[in-house]
Amino acid sequence: MIRKKFPKLPGVYLFKDAPGNILYIGKAKSLQERLNSYFNDNDEREKIAPLLEEAVDIETIVTANEIEALYLEAHLVKEHQPKYNTLLKQGDPFIYLFIGDEKGACLEIVRTQKQKGEYFGPFLYKQQARKVYEYLMRTFQLKKCSKKMPEGCLAYHINVCAGSCKPDFDENYYATKIEVVRQLLRNNLQDAYTIIEQEVKNANKQMLFERAKHLHMYAENMEYILRTMQALQSSKITHTILNKQPTKSNVELLSKLKTRLGLRHIPYTIDCFDISHLQSQFMVGSCIRFLDGRPDKKNFRKFKIKTLQQQNDYAALQEIVKRRYKNSKNLPDLIIIDGGVGQVNATKDLVGNAELVGLAKREETIIIPNSKKEIKLDIQKEEDRLLLYIRDYAHHFAISYHRSKRSILESDSKEIV
Repeated sequence: MIRKKFPKLPGVYLFKDAPGNILYIGKAKSLQERLNSYFNDNDEREKIAPLLEEAVDIETIVTANEIEALYLEAHLVKEHQPKYNTLLKQGDPFIYLFIGDEKGACLEIVRTQKQKGEYFGPFLYKQQARKVYEYLMRTFQLKKCSKKMPEGCLAYHINVCAGSCKPDFDENYYATKIEVVRQLLRNNLQDAYTIIEQEVKNANKQMLFERAKHLHMYAENMEYILRTMQALQSSKITHTILNKQPTKSNVELLSKLKTRLGLRHIPYTIDCFDISHLQSQFMVGSCIRFLDGRPDKKNFRKFKIKTLQQQNDYAALQEIVKRRYKNSKNLPDLIIIDGGVGQVNATKDLVGNAELVGLAKREETIIIPNSKKEIKLDIQKEEDRLLLYIRDYAHHFAISYHRSKRSILESDSKEIV
C-alpha cells in the first residue's frame, strides 16, 4: 500500500482494494494519528493484517469535528456495507423517536424503520434519544399503562401516566397531546400553538377548566419546551463549523454550493431571512449575511414588522425584503428564505438580480423558484450543511431579537397595569 501524508483533522477514512471497492470505513479525531498507527504500531498492524494485505489505497474525508465524523461513518457503512466492518454493518446505526399512524399511538424509541408512522432523528447515541423521549413523556404526561383502576394508578397521581388506567380515559385529548409533540419534533412551533389554542377553547366550552389550565401552561412555555428539546439534542450534527477567516477551503465549499443549486455565480455573499413571532404577537424579522462562508455581523439586520396587525408570514417577509434592499447596490449573490414554496413565491420578484432559494423545514428540501424540482437536503454534503448552518444562525438571531422585544413590551405592559 502507498503511504500518504494524512491531515491532522477529524474525519472518515476508507480502505480500498485495487478495483476501488471499499473494504473498511473508520473515523478518527485525528486522521493522521489514527492512520499512522496502522503502520507504526505492531499490535495494530497485527489486528488488521488481512485488511492491509488486501488494501491498496486509503481515501480520507475531513469533517468539522469528531461527532460529525461519527455520523458520516455510520451513513457510509450503512450505504456501502464494507467487507471488514461489523459493528455498524447490520441494520440502522441510528436511534429514532417514533410515532405510529394508528389511533392512540405512543411515542417510542426505535432502531429500525419498519412500522408505518413518522420517525424523528437520527440520534447516534441512545442516551441522547432517551433524554428527549423522557422529557417529552414527562412534560406532556404521555405514558400509557395496562392497569385498570377506577381512581387511576400511582403514576397517574404523580403526573406521569396519561390516565389510560382510568375508565373515563379521554383518547381524543391524549391524541391531541401526541399531535403537539409531533409538531414540536418537526420544529413546527406555530402549529403546536394552534393545536393547543383550539383545545383550550374546547376545554372551556366543556367547562374542563383544569384541563384548560394545563393547556394554557403548555402554551406559555412552548418556546421553552422547544429550546429544552434542542439543548437535549445538542450533539446532533446539522451543520458544519467554518473557519473564522476566508480560506481556500471556503471558496471550494462555495463553489460546491454553486453547483449544487445551479447558480450563475459563486455565492460569496449570502443573506438569509427569517420571521419570528409568538402566537401572532411581537412579530419581528431578521436578515443575516455571510461573506466568504462566515458571518458578516456588521451587515446583520433586525426588523420590527410595521405594516401588519395579524399574522401573515408572506406579507411579513415581503416587508422586510423590501426594506433590506431599498438600495439595490446592497444585493447579495444568494438569498435564502426560511420557508417553502409560498415564502419563495412571495419574495422572488423583490430581489432584483440576486438568486433565491427556500429551505422548507418540514420536508427539509431546497426550493428553487420557477422550478418543480425540489432538492432533498443531505447532511453528508458539506454544502448542504452550510445552508442549514446559515438558516439556523438566522433563526437564532431572529428568536433573540423577538425575545428582547417581547420582554420590553411585557415589562411596559406590567408597569401600565
